[in-house]
Amino acid sequence: MSNPDAPLAGKTVIDLTTALAGPYATLLLASLGARVIKVENPERGGDSSRNNSPYVTADGLQLRRTGPDDMSVSMMARGRGKESITLNLKHAASREVFFDLVRHADIVVENYSAGVTRRLGIDFAAVQQINPRIVYTSISGFGAQGVPGEGKAMDTIIQALSGVMMTAGEPGDAPVRFGLPIGDLVAPLFAVIGTLAAVMDAERTGEGQHVDVSMLGSLTSLVACEPFDALESVGFPLRTGAVVPRLAPFGTFQSVDGWFAICAPTDAFAEGTLAAIGRPELVDDPRFSSRDARVDNADELHALVSEWARTRSSAEVLSAFEHNGVPAAPVRDTATAVRDDIVTGRGEVVPLVHPQFGHFEGLYGTGLPVVFSRSRADLSKPAPGLGEHTDGVLGDLLGYDAERVAQLRQDGVL
Repeated sequence: MSNPDAPLAGKTVIDLTTALAGPYATLLLASLGARVIKVENPERGGDSSRNNSPYVTADGLQLRRTGPDDMSVSMMARGRGKESITLNLKHAASREVFFDLVRHADIVVENYSAGVTRRLGIDFAAVQQINPRIVYTSISGFGAQGVPGEGKAMDTIIQALSGVMMTAGEPGDAPVRFGLPIGDLVAPLFAVIGTLAAVMDAERTGEGQHVDVSMLGSLTSLVACEPFDALESVGFPLRTGAVVPRLAPFGTFQSVDGWFAICAPTDAFAEGTLAAIGRPELVDDPRFSSRDARVDNADELHALVSEWARTRSSAEVLSAFEHNGVPAAPVRDTATAVRDDIVTGRGEVVPLVHPQFGHFEGLYGTGLPVVFSRSRADLSKPAPGLGEHTDGVLGDLLGYDAERVAQLRQDGVL
């Protein structure tokens, strides 16, 4: 039962997604209060995330499963707040069950390769005939039109094609792959934005629509937020490594015991930086007295910061910047970052809980990084076992009797 105080309370989502991009989108919808019914293929062991090592077992984190109740950390994170039913969509008899689900739904989300839902007979055109108000969201690598050939989209492929790999590192470096699967995580954000907009439109017009989001387009659109071509044409290198010369002083620098970041592009912040490093007289130096001058002499300015910092501790460095009003912060590792009291206190990062074994220290997952003044958002419900809610959903929601459910299971539909 969804939280009645949540923004999407009363909305039902049929979740046909697997892996990361699609499940993250439906995780966000679940956190906003929608009832998410996850449809999983019983022949393949359900969502591919269920088979991602490592697993939480009765004895803690293990690289391999040790028992039937073990669950992958991936599924523990991505399956929260959802109900799981099994349905073999390749079985001819499954279509009737699926369409019955659609009659009770507001949203369908899928992330099959382009063309797969049409071959299965469950694409938007087919679904719209069953429920004209349905919002049907597709997340794919390249868009619903597909691309010639296989067109397989994995995060690294999307990073490579989007240009983002050539925005980090020093000039001449090999391409830099983001450690975070940014392609898989950006597309679902746009998918949720599009889905919610289409739901609002359906409530106004009574007509649903197809929301088509591509991973490549989502990530490339962010790359295009920075005018890299224009910047190169006036002499700014595409790749600038640890610093950003056009915003100098700006970047990451090394102290005796760690790394820190400063962002000081304005005159006031730059003046504070020069005071912090013990060179206040340089405020009136023509090389650093204006923003444009600092950009022209960024290498010299950044060298001054680096030389000063490398003989000092991070605590000393950050104290000096703070004292002089300069935005600065330590570069933290992920383990420290996810335990920050600010983000955990706001529910932006939350502990992951196994439905049987509970929480093991060190296991954290994404929360909803939105805090409402009145509505409640929640991701405390653990991920379901494969097909855990099949009988309940088919019985309570669709009105199937036990005999029919048993026959569907016997026939290989469920």
